[in-house]
Amino acid sequence: MGRTRLLWQIFPSYLLITVCSIMALTWYASRSFRDFYLDQEAIGLESRAHLLEPQISHFLIDGIATRTDSLCDLLGRRSKTRLTVILPDGQVIADSERDPETMDNHADRPEIKEAFHGAVGRSMRFSNTLQKNLMYVAIPVVSGDSTIAVLRTSTPVATIREALSVIYDDLIIGGIAATILVALGSLFISRRISLPIEEIRRGAKRFASGNLRHTLPTGGAEEMSTLADTMNQMASQLDDRIRTVVQQRNELNAVLSSMVEGVLAVDREQRLISLNQAAADLLSIDQEFAQGQNILEIIRNIELQRFITATLSSNEPVEGEIELHGDSDRYFQAHGSVLTDATGHDIGALIVINDITRVRRLERMRTEFVANVSHEIRTPITSIQGFIETLLDSDDPQTPDTERFLRIIANHAERLGSIIEDLLSLSRIEQEAESGEIHLEKTELRPILVGAIQICEGSASEKNIPVQLVCRDTILVSANQTLLEEAVTNLIDNAVKYSEFGSPIIIEAVTEDEYVVIHVRDRGSGISEEHQPRIFERFYRVDKARSRKRGGTGLGLSIVKHITQAHGGFATVESQLGRGSVFSIHLPRIDTPS
Repeated sequence: MGRTRLLWQIFPSYLLITVCSIMALTWYASRSFRDFYLDQEAIGLESRAHLLEPQISHFLIDGIATRTDSLCDLLGRRSKTRLTVILPDGQVIADSERDPETMDNHADRPEIKEAFHGAVGRSMRFSNTLQKNLMYVAIPVVSGDSTIAVLRTSTPVATIREALSVIYDDLIIGGIAATILVALGSLFISRRISLPIEEIRRGAKRFASGNLRHTLPTGGAEEMSTLADTMNQMASQLDDRIRTVVQQRNELNAVLSSMVEGVLAVDREQRLISLNQAAADLLSIDQEFAQGQNILEIIRNIELQRFITATLSSNEPVEGEIELHGDSDRYFQAHGSVLTDATGHDIGALIVINDITRVRRLERMRTEFVANVSHEIRTPITSIQGFIETLLDSDDPQTPDTERFLRIIANHAERLGSIIEDLLSLSRIEQEAESGEIHLEKTELRPILVGAIQICEGSASEKNIPVQLVCRDTILVSANQTLLEEAVTNLIDNAVKYSEFGSPIIIEAVTEDEYVVIHVRDRGSGISEEHQPRIFERFYRVDKARSRKRGGTGLGLSIVKHITQAHGGFATVESQLGRGSVFSIHLPRIDTPS
């Protein structure tokens, strides 16, 4: 349906109702006037008949019926009424318009029949005598108890219609005048109704265009005034909220624009909702073109797509590293979390990325430097150790101080060699982990733990320390057996070094939720709480003098941490000073055979 102004919906309706009402009223009035006029004309004819009836009765009773026709002629001309006298046998003895002898018998006329039955007869029909429509009224002429004749009066219907036409003309003119007046009144009322609504419509259009400070007039009818006042309040509140939203958006855009971290938001279908300039620069995409596009279409990187998918399917924050390949490889640290609306429903994901390419390159350079330096130092250290052993085994006489100094040099050279070996091992693990060269395979855990215990069996026996193993044969892990054995060996070796003579060590493997956990428990000196967060750092020592005395390099726990991370797990420590420690390796759990 087409849209029409309210004025042209109200006004035609009013006008149509009014015209129909006036037409119905005019029709009813014309019918009423016609019926009333006909009744009055019939009453008039009857009255004339009753005035003449005594004379006609007198003439008929006295036997001078011939004078009846002359009387009818005279009175008919004066009253402009046709007068007719009919005897009981239907013979016409007098008529004011025609010669009675030439007229037909009137016994069958309806009004005549009614009059002979004692009633006033009325009819409106065509007259064969005068050849026109007439209104007839007939009354009985009574003498004693009998009707001696019927006196009929009549008048042409055309005369009645002429009189009625004048009335009809007046009614039509009045109806037209009333219609015009009502139309003007309807137009005025319709405009009074539609104008406030039109003003509200124009005001609402201004509101829609953003002009929320315009106010609508609140005068007029109570309903329109209340509506205008409500819309003014709505516009004012909406203006305040929009200003607040715009201010917050500008502040958010300023914050996002000034961030060096890339921020991008995607919906549940992975269509890009928003991203800041930093993200566009880091990912090398066009910020305006990317809006609303699917992330798969604008960034061809499977790692980023998997990270976004993992974030959308997780209720917890997700972290990971992403590598973008191109002219030069770039590395990003990504943090993802679920994006929710005001009602708490998930609507997408928010991803924050940091460019760690420079950090990764520096780490690679550091790793390569450590490996290169270790290799360079290893050769002279080996030579020094060889010469010292040769001097100590020589048969040449040596002074006590010379021998003591040589043994000190030998001990330090041996310790330096251990440090270099650990540095090389740590560097190798890092490089293989980054390049994905560490091969993991599904294997039983118990043989690996048994092998680590056997390696440390000699040092444990020297201190009479029993090593107990608690591990089911059915526990399986995805691991590199050599590296995992090295990690467990380091933990057992540390436990032996820091345990008292005869203090037991327990190695236990259990399954907990998503991980297989290897616990190495000792009853040694323990570690204070302040040192525990840094215990896995390289060269970090709780008691430097004591550690050197026990022959530690400060790299064992760092090696454990990196081996565990290479397996997709993590290492933890729980310790109380003076009561011992529990070092744990957490490895991703795999299904065990049924």
